[in-house]
Amino acid sequence: MTVSTIDSLHIDFTEQSLWVMNIALGLVMFGIALDISVNDFKRLWLQPKPLLVGMLSQFVLLPAVTFLLVLLITPIPSIALGMFMVAACPGGNISNFITHIAKGNSALSVSLTAVATLLAVVMTPLNLQVWGSFYEPTSVILKEVAISPWEMVKLVALLLGLPLVLGMSLNHLKPQLASKLAKILKIVSILFFVILIFVALYNNRDIFMDYVVYVFWIVVIHNLLAFVTGYSLANVMGLSQTNKRTLAIETGIQNSGLGLLLIFTFFDGMGGMALLAAFWGIWHIVSGLVVASFWSFKPLKKVDTEELV
Repeated sequence: MTVSTIDSLHIDFTEQSLWVMNIALGLVMFGIALDISVNDFKRLWLQPKPLLVGMLSQFVLLPAVTFLLVLLITPIPSIALGMFMVAACPGGNISNFITHIAKGNSALSVSLTAVATLLAVVMTPLNLQVWGSFYEPTSVILKEVAISPWEMVKLVALLLGLPLVLGMSLNHLKPQLASKLAKILKIVSILFFVILIFVALYNNRDIFMDYVVYVFWIVVIHNLLAFVTGYSLANVMGLSQTNKRTLAIETGIQNSGLGLLLIFTFFDGMGGMALLAAFWGIWHIVSGLVVASFWSFKPLKKVDTEELV
């Protein structure tokens, strides 16, 4: 396998499929926002430490750890840029569900999702540009593609910010309706999104089968480091066991769906980037459920179960 082979590959994804994925991601974010209220932010204003640690883990430490991992394993340039893309994205759309299973702090998880989604409008394009430019092989790709950070900001705001505002507004105006819709939309939209990823991989199965072994171990190591990063930072900062679990999950479950959309929109479905983000989208569900199942059987101290955000 040569560098030029996978870097020159482009995943077959039609414009119609891209629109469907845009709508699916918007529905996912809308479904999550239906569970978010202004009170979540008020609670964080009184006790902001877990939130600040979570943002530090997600938008500063994870991209930095990813950069060190890239330097260590020196992957193919498009794979490395895919790693930077995933690390630059906010928490994934199933993190709240995974946190609940793991007996984490659900209120903190929802609040982290909301704040990270808003910050991602600026932080995702910024982190991709900064860390991608630090590594010479990926900086070459960024120069060749010459994407406009402002265009990426506008797209992320449309995909994440607008559904978040609409969902929170409906929750404020019609809380009972929002609660009913949330239960349906969360399951349906996430399943729909996962199916889209599987369809994209199936349509490009020859490419996928050629590189699955190479991409698989990189995704597994990267994802494991993300979980460890979130947990370790929470531990160093003296957070409770409940919040340690939450930050580990919020850092380990990344919104790779957003990453895929940005890859197809701005990088024309570049092979290495798209394969890594697509595989991450499948793998983090598996790893998240494994971690959550393990923690669900480990009892928490009483002080941890009573702690709020």
